[in-house]
Amino acid sequence: MKGRVKLKYAITGATGHLGQQIVAAMRPLVATTELYLGVHTLSKAQVYQQQGLHVAAIDYQQPEQLRAFFQDSDVLIYIPSKSHDSYSRVQEFENVLAAVQQANVHHFLVMGFIADQVNNPFELSAFYGYVPRRLAGSDINYTIVRNALYADPLVPYLPELIERHNVVYPMADQALSFISQADSAAAFAKVATTPDLLQRGRIYTLTQSRAYTMPELATVLSQVSGQPIGYRPVSLQAFSDMYNQNGEGPMLASMYAGGARGLLATVSDDYQLIMDCPAQSLLDYLQTNYQKS
Repeated sequence: MKGRVKLKYAITGATGHLGQQIVAAMRPLVATTELYLGVHTLSKAQVYQQQGLHVAAIDYQQPEQLRAFFQDSDVLIYIPSKSHDSYSRVQEFENVLAAVQQANVHHFLVMGFIADQVNNPFELSAFYGYVPRRLAGSDINYTIVRNALYADPLVPYLPELIERHNVVYPMADQALSFISQADSAAAFAKVATTPDLLQRGRIYTLTQSRAYTMPELATVLSQVSGQPIGYRPVSLQAFSDMYNQNGEGPMLASMYAGGARGLLATVSDDYQLIMDCPAQSLLDYLQTNYQKS
């Protein structure tokens, strides 16, 4: 990328929760004219357009749209869709990968997730495990940034937990590791704009400095809310039934099935390496963002 007067940073899923935060984190680091935002629904990107950013509608199932949007990107940040099954996501990824190979993309920066182990029962672990293996067999310059569980959903979830008086995740005695979307986005932006970090084949893992067993998580939530919250796990089937809005119940239950095997407890110092400071702690994040009703 040396010698380039202007760079092109392309971001997919730019109106999603993480995508919006990555855009916000990128803006202080690069010129507005260097940001190219791919969105699934143009009507959700009106603010971006009013701010003078390049916005394009893309569909992961339309290879020609992808190629046109990706063309000559110095860094392409890929955020997968929210499909609930690995097969659909793998098909999507193959379309993206083909477009990357045809569009002269210099570096492919991919979002991953810690639940990618070969023995993980999480319904999307096959996708998250497929991506690094598929890229390793390609000639693409790529870097993967794996996220822990997002801390963000705990904020709107807290009133329900207060009402239940318990954390109900079917996690047995195992722990969960978290990262906030804001911290994840900051790390993505730093990697994308720092050549020394944008290493071919490098896989970073973003977590806070510790993981939490469910009694420990309940203690943090009690401290934040000022209400007593304990730990009383429900069964996987009960959890699936409880949270089956939009058909997501079985997928969520399968994720905690992996967690109950200790597969969501990963802790890494990669955030510190990237940002030169630790990720915001879970307690600090929740105290900062939780507002009592």
